[in-house]
Amino acid sequence: MQVLILGSGVIGVTSAYYLARAGHDVTVIDRQPQPALETSFANAGEVSPGYSSPWAGPGVPVKAVKWLLMKHGPLVIRPKLDPVMWWWLLKMLRNCTSARYAVNKSRMIPIAEYSRDCLQALRAEIGIKYDERARGTLQLFRYQAQLDGTAEDIAVLKQYGVPYEVLDRDGCIAAEPALALVKDKVAGGLRLPHDETGDCHMFTQALAREAEKLGVRFNFNVGIDGLNADATRITGVATSAGVMTADAYVLALGSYSPQLVRPLGISLPVYPVKGYSITVPIKDAAGAPESTVMDESYKVAITRLGDRIRVGGTAEISGYSKQLYPARRATLDHSLTEMFPRGGDLAKATFWCGLRPMTPDGPPVIGKTRYANLHLNTGHGTLGWTMACGSGRVLADMLSGKTPEIDTKELSITRYDHRFG
Repeated sequence: MQVLILGSGVIGVTSAYYLARAGHDVTVIDRQPQPALETSFANAGEVSPGYSSPWAGPGVPVKAVKWLLMKHGPLVIRPKLDPVMWWWLLKMLRNCTSARYAVNKSRMIPIAEYSRDCLQALRAEIGIKYDERARGTLQLFRYQAQLDGTAEDIAVLKQYGVPYEVLDRDGCIAAEPALALVKDKVAGGLRLPHDETGDCHMFTQALAREAEKLGVRFNFNVGIDGLNADATRITGVATSAGVMTADAYVLALGSYSPQLVRPLGISLPVYPVKGYSITVPIKDAAGAPESTVMDESYKVAITRLGDRIRVGGTAEISGYSKQLYPARRATLDHSLTEMFPRGGDLAKATFWCGLRPMTPDGPPVIGKTRYANLHLNTGHGTLGWTMACGSGRVLADMLSGKTPEIDTKELSITRYDHRFG
């Protein structure tokens, strides 16, 4: 089968690799000159199945007010006269109940854990390198009240069989020795030992080269203008290089996916939530993190990637703007210098932002649409890197007529036909 994939981020490239491995003739198109130059470029670096939770949860509306008032708050809303923004926010608020949170998390954990297993298998099979580490994630609490409030999170981890460790101050320092320099700022932590880290951009570019060995063609610098369709099927993709056709089409354009299917009458509730990062050269290896430390007070992830530290955070709802705001960098700088004051050379840091494709309920959207040959692989939010390999694998199984190894029924766009989508 000839398959045309729209988008060469980590989701598009993993889809291409697994489809080619299954024997399909695959072409990938992207407006960028290389793979993984947008949202996959400089994310926080976490492969974190244990943190695969919906942003929409009980108590979030109250917390959001607090976050908006904080100097270094993790949430920023820049209101726009955009009905899609407000419609998406309303749908997210409707998911902020205990019942909906439980349902949505139950849909996210299986694909996240399956994806980690696929990533590990891929490392074993092809020896791919991407500054990977498998040393867990430490959710760091500065205050005892934060540590005391982990009961609900722990109950969920127990429910899904996710290994965890509750650590006191000394336990946190044992896991991350550099924290000994700031032990007065550490009350305790929750560690997920099976989580991993790695450079998503490096991985995606390496996997694209492996995909090319399997026959995948990458057409870069190609603008995607729209989808041509008849009543039941996609007949082609209008691009800056002309109309391109295939037997099947995979939409993996992240936050831009809804814009492409809206003219076809498909309502895809994916909206961009901007995230920021800085990448800092390590100047003192002993003062740098060993893996990922999640500074719970500011919702900032501090991750070691080879000879660099990646600091990522902030949820900014501001449409498709990619403007870099200095105040957001100040939050990342603040978290790094407070937790790892000797680790990185901030004077040489690079500042970046990307648009995370978020669904209002949390899980991604994977699978077929009402157009028989149009398939979706988008809406992964902050978990695109975590869920990429599993998402690519199950999509390849679907297009190959195989039953995926995990239940993907509730990842389909049809779930939004229900009342609370």
